[in-house]
Amino acid sequence: MSSTQPFEKNVRPAGEVWVWITGVGLAIGLFMICFLLAVIAWNGLNFFWPKPLAEISLTEDGRSDFRGERTVPGVIIQRRTLTAENLSPSDADLLDLARDNRDFMREMMIFTGNRDLFATNNFAFLNMGEITSVEFPRELIRIERTEWGDAIGRPLELRFADGRVLGADDPAFVSTLRDQVDEVRDRRREIIRIERRQMGRINALINREELEIRYLRSLAEPSDAQRRELEDRLVRVAELREELGPLTAASRILRDQQNQVRLAFEVVGGHTQVQPLGDIINFYFPNKMSLFQRIGWFFWKVWEFLSEYPREANTEGGIFPALFGTFVMTVLMSLAVTPFGVLAAVYLREYAKQGPLVSAVRISINNLAGVPAIVFGVFGLGFFIHEVGAVIDQVFYPRMVAINTPVFGTGGILWASLTLALMTVPVVIVATEEALAAVSRGVREGSLACGASKWQTIQRLVLPAASPGILTGLILAMARGAGEVAPLLLVGVMALAPSLPIDSMFPFVHLDRKFMHLGFHIYIVALHSPDTEATKPLVFASTLVLILMVIVLNLAAILIRNHLRRKLESAAF
Repeated sequence: MSSTQPFEKNVRPAGEVWVWITGVGLAIGLFMICFLLAVIAWNGLNFFWPKPLAEISLTEDGRSDFRGERTVPGVIIQRRTLTAENLSPSDADLLDLARDNRDFMREMMIFTGNRDLFATNNFAFLNMGEITSVEFPRELIRIERTEWGDAIGRPLELRFADGRVLGADDPAFVSTLRDQVDEVRDRRREIIRIERRQMGRINALINREELEIRYLRSLAEPSDAQRRELEDRLVRVAELREELGPLTAASRILRDQQNQVRLAFEVVGGHTQVQPLGDIINFYFPNKMSLFQRIGWFFWKVWEFLSEYPREANTEGGIFPALFGTFVMTVLMSLAVTPFGVLAAVYLREYAKQGPLVSAVRISINNLAGVPAIVFGVFGLGFFIHEVGAVIDQVFYPRMVAINTPVFGTGGILWASLTLALMTVPVVIVATEEALAAVSRGVREGSLACGASKWQTIQRLVLPAASPGILTGLILAMARGAGEVAPLLLVGVMALAPSLPIDSMFPFVHLDRKFMHLGFHIYIVALHSPDTEATKPLVFASTLVLILMVIVLNLAAILIRNHLRRKLESAAF
């Protein structure tokens, strides 16, 4: 025993070191993913939380003179330490002040709002050594506006069209302001309903008629039937324009009513700003809010973010068109990629004679999965738009071709969906082949022995048994396709689409329309915004919504897959 004890002590299972290395790598990867998701979730959800408003007083002879004002209201965003790297050459002498006052080495970043007053951006940097006090007055108000961003200040009075004035010290001021803003919001919704739905439908009909008129007028020698058609269409356009008259008048009356009540409030340095309530989306007093009021406001802002249209060049407002466009495009992509991917996999696995040619095809499919996404965008532009779309226009829309107005010969949600379907079809083919290969051979032989044909066996036994694995490939395809942006730049995405791809106008589903995509929306807001610092919370919030949408779509497919797995006892996935 004593002779074998040292030998047993030094014996280790083969590969134990590599098991620990792979385990550590997995742990690091999971930590990085969880940390990234936590950062996105924290910053995204923080975008909706009402933050307290501070009133910051500055010294009279300090360097942080904010446009000559000594009292700056705003939201404290962060504090940072000044170093030689983040100081400009003109401010390098601040480093010498650190020997006497360490506060001079710290800087406070605040959100000031009132972009129409300051005319630069929404943020200011104040040196901590020049701040005399930071207070949080309860009367400070934050006003969300249709343009120029949020306003921050002290409310002074409400001014009515009949000359009445209601001061902010009146007990009924806040409730009256809330009632007036709610009325303005209801009128704004009515204006949107009239202008976007009713007038939008009529304008779309007028646009169609004008395109036909443009074609008929371009004819060198029109026939009698074409002349009569031109006259009929001119009459139709006149009738449609008459229908626009009452709607335009009603919209103008509502817009005039929007500006009858005005809110006066004090901003930096005692300057009084007068804002028509028609330009106010909402308002709140964050320093007065209780915890439950903050929670209620949080959920209201989340719903508003998901259901409203964007404003101010996509830097404010909601993301509904981008969210809707991403969902529709992902569904169309899934409907296109599934049948082609499954049919290709069935042929390669069940019908094709295995040999060098089939092996080369499989290698090509695997390599296709590694092609850069932008290459698929170039292919979609060249094949789907310039070739297939041009042929469709020539066959079904010859008049539009004659006046150089393409319908399907330009970018649209159909071509974007097919491009992404082509990009993700290798994933579906590989997953489907693996699922088909996992179905027991005995199932096939038993079915054939009972007299079923090969197609009946595949249709009724093999495909149902492999359907969970097929859905796994579809899940992977949706996860990749929903977040892709590069191919969409060439095949139909827009920063701000005038209409949705699905609406109440015949034929209801408009596959030729351009659309908004959440990934492209994030790209535009993050890199092409005039004030990237102000839109950073919006970027995190939009990114969080995109991740959640992909998760929801994947969960739906996973639930269907698990249901099929329980239902089909012969399923291997």
